[in-house]
Amino acid sequence: MTPVTPTTPVGLDHVRRIADAVLYEGYLLYPYRASSHKNRSRWQFGVLGPPHAAPGSFAEEPDMAMQALLTVPDDAPGITAEVSVRLRFLQLQVREVQRRERDGSHTAVGELDLAGVSVLSWDEAVECELDLGTVPLNDVPGSTDELRTVPGGEESEPLTDGHGAPAGRVVRRREPLTVRVRTRTARDDGHLRLTVSVTNEHPATATGKDAAIRASLIGTHLLLQARGADFISLREPPQAAAPAAARCEQRRCWPVLAGAKGSTDTVLGAPIILYDHPEIAEQSPGALFDSTEIDEILTLRVMTMTEEEKAEARATDPRAREIIDRCDTMSPGDLQQLHGLLRDPHGPVRPPAEGTAGPRGDLRDAEPAAFDTGGAPWWDPAADASVEPGSDSVVIEGVAVAKGSLVRVHPSRRADAQDLFFAGQVARVTAVLSDVDGGVHVALVLVDDPAADMHDWYGRYFYFAPDELEPLPAPDPHQGDDSPDPTEHRKEDPS
Repeated sequence: MTPVTPTTPVGLDHVRRIADAVLYEGYLLYPYRASSHKNRSRWQFGVLGPPHAAPGSFAEEPDMAMQALLTVPDDAPGITAEVSVRLRFLQLQVREVQRRERDGSHTAVGELDLAGVSVLSWDEAVECELDLGTVPLNDVPGSTDELRTVPGGEESEPLTDGHGAPAGRVVRRREPLTVRVRTRTARDDGHLRLTVSVTNEHPATATGKDAAIRASLIGTHLLLQARGADFISLREPPQAAAPAAARCEQRRCWPVLAGAKGSTDTVLGAPIILYDHPEIAEQSPGALFDSTEIDEILTLRVMTMTEEEKAEARATDPRAREIIDRCDTMSPGDLQQLHGLLRDPHGPVRPPAEGTAGPRGDLRDAEPAAFDTGGAPWWDPAADASVEPGSDSVVIEGVAVAKGSLVRVHPSRRADAQDLFFAGQVARVTAVLSDVDGGVHVALVLVDDPAADMHDWYGRYFYFAPDELEPLPAPDPHQGDDSPDPTEHRKEDPS
């Protein structure tokens, strides 16, 4: 086994920024209002439901598990190898608004108006982080078993009207949670496999949907930090570790290397699939609870909301209030910053310094020039008047391909399942587009798709790179019916 150099783990602040994005992914969606249909059915990813739930409660499964792979030095005396385990999740908190009656009693209501300011009943959440101690790695095999309880609670906050008279109260309630975390270590082909499993062990029976989510762990994820050992990337393992990495199994939780690029001491076990060393875009000023969206788009949408809609969003959740206030106070410069910096990905080539050379014999500036729109807004077609997708073309295999050309599709670039369905299909080009990074994308509709004309009318196209396309000759209208049809699939030559 290759010895590793013990490293001192860095702080978790950077990793927690990523973990918080996971924690609140889907917590509240635009338009961030309680009345929005998409916000009436919650919650997000990583929900561990109560184990004793009635079928009608639609509770999610109560457990998740992940396996990580490590290298541990076996020839470094006096070094203690261990992994610290932290479990993070949200605990639902019911916020119930109660109106004060004349006799002094209180009645639960959905909304209470106090001098023109709405106070709403809503389901909030409280962040929880459990430090589960360390897992020793020197003695293998080994295991740990921790049962933890997160206390429930109830707090009351009085409400007064515009004259300071009692008008009601806000009551916040949390159900106690019980969670078990088990770890197990085992050897595998010179490496060490660490298994961490998390199970919701709430003892009561949940009889309805509301009861089930109140007894759930929400946005559940793990933070693991190694001391005296190194985690191995399961996405891109070194060749020697690839067989052991392929034997690692994940259940509703996927581990990736976290922290600064190149570091190997921290793993984030998330309920969504991420790349190694994920990062928050430096242009992002704050959470929007939808990390699969673009900050700029959501911010612009928030800016189009009416004052009444914004008031409801602010009353819905304190975190929604932060989003609305942040978007309302953004300057034009702040908004432009959200768009990011448009760069030439190839960069200007500069001569190599004496005695040095880049991987292709040249060096490229670390900071390539930004895309210059000549003063036009980036979304204005005038930013580059030379671009015309309807008439532009791209040369593929010596053939100019433009709108109306026929091509055969050969998906190859990080093809997903849908792309693979198009393998070998004939398509008609509808446009050739260039992005600000210099890339070329060819918009297509499938010839054999019965809805091709409708897709074209709606502008719903499939996009492929030029090297994924094979030019086909256009049918000759002067040929007879016996002429070859380029839309037919090619037959393999039997010879």
